[in-house]
Parts: sequence; C-alpha cells; structure tokens
Amino acid sequence: MQQTIKIGTRGSPLALAQAHDVKAKLIEAHSDLSSADITIVVIKTTGDVILDRPLMTAGGKGLFTKEIEEALLAGDIDCAVHSSKDMPTTLPDGLHLDIFLQREDPRDAFISKKFSHFMDMPKGAVLGTASLRRRAQALRLRPDLKVVNFRGNVQSRLRKLSEGEADATFLALAGLNRMDMAANATEKLPFEQFLPAPAQGAVTVETRDGDAVISGLLKPLHCRYTELEVTAERALLAALDGSCRTPIAAHAKVHDGKITMDAQLLSLDGTQVFEDNGTCDATLKAAREMGFVVGCKVKEAAGAAFFEKLIADIEAHIL
Repeated sequence: MQQTIKIGTRGSPLALAQAHDVKAKLIEAHSDLSSADITIVVIKTTGDVILDRPLMTAGGKGLFTKEIEEALLAGDIDCAVHSSKDMPTTLPDGLHLDIFLQREDPRDAFISKKFSHFMDMPKGAVLGTASLRRRAQALRLRPDLKVVNFRGNVQSRLRKLSEGEADATFLALAGLNRMDMAANATEKLPFEQFLPAPAQGAVTVETRDGDAVISGLLKPLHCRYTELEVTAERALLAALDGSCRTPIAAHAKVHDGKITMDAQLLSLDGTQVFEDNGTCDATLKAAREMGFVVGCKVKEAAGAAFFEKLIADIEAHIL
C-alpha cells in the first residue's frame, strides 16, 4: 500500500467536514489504516476566489471542481470529495465518480430569526439566496417577497442573516446536519413546495480511471441507493443542459425495487413551471434512461422560446 492516501477537498467548513467524514469511514472500514495514513489536502478553487460577482457570470458548477480535478489528474491527490450537486454532468477524461456516500436529507431548510415558517413572512420581507432555483420557487409561492443575492458558505450566510442583511434565507438541510448545525433550521421545507437541487445531500468521491487500489479502499463506503438516485437526477440535468444558470429541481427515490423521480424547470420569477415525473427499475441503466427521458419531456414542454427568455432574464438579473 502507498505511504499516504491524499484526499482533495475545498476548504469551506462543510467541504472539510465531508472530507473528514470520508477519512473516518475509511479508517473504520480498514483495520490496517490509521489517521496518519490519510491526509486531507485543501485546494482553493476558482469558485472560492470569486467573491465580487455572481458565479454564474464566471462559468457555474465547474468553478468548484476544476483545480481539484487538475490535482487528481496530476497525481497530487488520490481522490477528491465533492458535494454531488456541484459536479458538472461531464467530467474530464480520465476521471469518474466512483463512490457515493449514503445520502443525507436532501430537503431545503428555511432559516429566520423572525418568522417560524416561510409562508408566514409578511409582504415585502427580504429573502436572501444566491440560488436561482430557490429564488424561482420562493417567488412562485410568494411573489410579494423581495429576493436579494446572498453568497457565501453556511457560516457567512448565517452571519449575514444575524447582521440583518435579510429577514430569512435557505440552506441545504444536509449541510446543516453534517456540521451539527441542524438547530439553525427554522423549518424543513416540504418537497411539494421546494423540490431540491439535483443531487442535493449526496457526497461523492471522484477517482482516476484504472486506480484499482483507491477504488478498492473506497468501495465499502459506497451506497448503491444514492448512486441510483443521483444517476437519475444527473441524467435529467444532462438532458436539460442544466447548470447554476438554470432553475432546475429534481428528487429521485429508490423504493421497493423501483426509482421514482419528480422534476421541475422554472422561470426566474416563478410564474412558469414545467413539471414531469418518471418511474423505472432500480438499475443504473434504467436510472440514466429514465432521468434523460424526463428531462427531454420537460425541455420539449418548455419550448425554445422559454429558454431564450430564461437566458435573457438571468443575464439581466446577474449583470
């Protein structure tokens, strides 16, 4: 066995918590591994550096993975831990998503010091979010709210909230749970109102093609159900050419040997929503096919004119 296993990650508190969780699970799974055998390597990504403008203007999802994947391809690290929802649908040649940890709760959480429920917010209240999906879903239900851009990691967004920059915000419940901060969740938002981002709540480990040693070590950490669900949701994204610039929501669930998935595509102001769903056998091939078909159906229902207007609205919003 090699001397040290190097796990690459972003440096945010959530990213570090996820990487340390993978490290702990590796040690638990292999009696011959100790903490000294595994090193966490923090890599600053472009997405971490850009703080003065919306990430959508600079490229979207790949901004949180590019430098980490370059280190993986160069052999500077042996694997990379990511939030699955940050991953582009197309990976660099030579890399693949090898392992998915058991999925955390994929729901969104409503966070407020003033109001107990999202729907209790008064007319004109300020909601802070950088997510186009969350913005669209919020305005669909509450067009009377004022939505402002709210960027940063979990801690910085909670700080901004405490400082009064907004009356409320949304965070992924999975992130709060992983950092033992679930008490900050004022309300756990139901899927019926706030369908989550595709792959939300799922941690994945990226590896090099053909690296049988690392893949073998990681194999005990793998959750087949999470892989099936994320595969369906990422296939939907691929069909819709989804990115951070598109308000897309999806949630797949494995149950009784089947995968069911609900999906949404929304206009930026939430006044238009295109929804569809699918069911298939619980196999990777079926998950990919079902997710892609649902995505194609949503894309066809929306039509070319919808996407043209969506792009124009988003560019007007972020510039």
